[in-house]
Amino acid sequence: MQFTLACAQISPKKADVQANLDLVASVALQAAGEGADLVLFPEASTSGYFLEGGVLESSLETDQLGAELSNRILPKLKRPVDVSVGFYQKSEGNLYNATAYIEFQPGSARVVHVYRKFFLPTYGVFDEERFVSRGKSLGIIESRFGRLGVLVCEDIWHSILPTLCAVSGALLLLVPSASPGRGFNGDEVQSHERYRRLMTAVCEEHGIWCANCQLCGFEGGKGLIGGSSVIDPFGVTVGQSPILEPHILLAKIDFELITIARSSSPLLSDLKSAWGDLQRISLDTVAD
Repeated sequence: MQFTLACAQISPKKADVQANLDLVASVALQAAGEGADLVLFPEASTSGYFLEGGVLESSLETDQLGAELSNRILPKLKRPVDVSVGFYQKSEGNLYNATAYIEFQPGSARVVHVYRKFFLPTYGVFDEERFVSRGKSLGIIESRFGRLGVLVCEDIWHSILPTLCAVSGALLLLVPSASPGRGFNGDEVQSHERYRRLMTAVCEEHGIWCANCQLCGFEGGKGLIGGSSVIDPFGVTVGQSPILEPHILLAKIDFELITIARSSSPLLSDLKSAWGDLQRISLDTVAD
């Protein structure tokens, strides 16, 4: 399976949901016109990330998000395109930092999956767990391209979740993020370099594709780094967006490379064969 993925690195207007929905639809249509089959948007694309007590006012129910984007995209859509977009979700009295995966066909749309961020940073400049609830399910998407995984920002900083996605059969990890730049000493932004190392390690260990799409621009004096990237199953960066500015990064995804990578480094196969013992060990450890 081969297809073209676009990382749509955008800078939304803080708390202006309607304007940001316009932006998401416009960029999705532009990327589709440039050949993208799947468009990945960053975390909190419909509102901006640093909302704190303003999350409720900028949250959307899933059906509302689907309808709003359908009204904007479908009248102009000429070819199928899948869109993964980060938003603050309102559901059954709770608020979540979520990502929706939506399939758009000319004339129709379908919300395939909604993933809720699992690890909510509440330290330093982050205060998520005060304002949103934690998700409790693994993000596995049965897409028309094959099985995908989705992790939101800090989720990939904990190795257990990408490992669970890989063991569950995900061939590509979608990682929408909103990461403020930290450590501007020298030629590299340290937080951006950390993302590169994390993604590379995941791809090399599991023989999997990873796509990280970052918000960019400034929110409340905090600079969101941008620098979105796509990394192949060998750990090779096949494309990267610039720092701090909007950009559409197009990358050709070829799942055949997964077979080649795993044949030369069968770490995931070894992990699966030992999975039962690992589960037993983990249960014994918790019991102790």
